[in-house]
Amino acid sequence: MTDEAPAGPAPAPAKPAHQPRNPLHGLTLEAIVKALADHYGWEQLGELVPIRCFAIDPSVGSSLKFLRKTPWAREKVESLYLFMLREQRREQQQQQPQPPQR
Repeated sequence: MTDEAPAGPAPAPAKPAHQPRNPLHGLTLEAIVKALADHYGWEQLGELVPIRCFAIDPSVGSSLKFLRKTPWAREKVESLYLFMLREQRREQQQQQPQPPQR
């Protein structure tokens, strides 16, 4: 007799938890960088997050390569993305007509 476990299918990896209140859940880093570049433009993005891949010959590809290797820069980019979403939400709320108060 041996102490080996019976050969069988390995248990399935646990599914990632559903995160309905996390605005970054399900978004790729590429989608975040593209949205920021569309909203702010590369020049302003380079001022807001002062990293070379945004300031010198910017591209989505070079940005992704750097951000995947550099956690502190990725955190700044994700924070700026969340700020952008809050800003857009505020603008939408201001544009909606307010109900008359009694």
